[in-house]
Amino acid sequence: MHLIPTQEEVVGVLRDTGALRDGHFEYPTGLHSNEYLQVPLAMRYSQHQRMMSVGLSRLLRANPEIRAITKDLSVVTPMTGGLPVAYGVCEALRARQVYWAEREHEEPLHFRQYLVPEPGEPVVLVDDILRTGSKLAELKQLLEKNGANVVGLAMVVYQPTPNTVSFGNLPLYYLAKLDALYAVDSAHCEWCRKGVPVEKVWI
Repeated sequence: MHLIPTQEEVVGVLRDTGALRDGHFEYPTGLHSNEYLQVPLAMRYSQHQRMMSVGLSRLLRANPEIRAITKDLSVVTPMTGGLPVAYGVCEALRARQVYWAEREHEEPLHFRQYLVPEPGEPVVLVDDILRTGSKLAELKQLLEKNGANVVGLAMVVYQPTPNTVSFGNLPLYYLAKLDALYAVDSAHCEWCRKGVPVEKVWI
């Protein structure tokens, strides 16, 4: 295993743990895909959680601007899949703190009572996966509304879809990129036309 795990090493772990699956999947949005990824299935195992989190921390530390502010840096994640990654990255970086946003039912993301980002606080957003990026974009907006300074995005896997939001020039760090195939709905899905059984997934 390399100091920063390679794409092949990360994908191998994801497949070995059942986190990455091939088939015909339908997401709650109606999007169809030939791959499904659930990183927490790999994060069940401490050795994989450590390997991925430390690898991400090394990517972040390679940026001199982030390396210079690690003692003041907050690692922030949307609930819940990103929590093991965030804690591992924070520990490896020796960053200042970890916290997260939550959502109940359909309400907007929010922080817990008495938890308020400080004006100018440097923040790295961390998650297990960036797929559409909608939660991370909402979290970024929430942090910036409170005066925090988001300096980067880090995730184990970058798996963009046709609807992935843009984060502009914000630095993006990831260990593996998956280029899945997508269809916007069943009417445009080649796997549906071929009669391939579909499995509906929660997230």
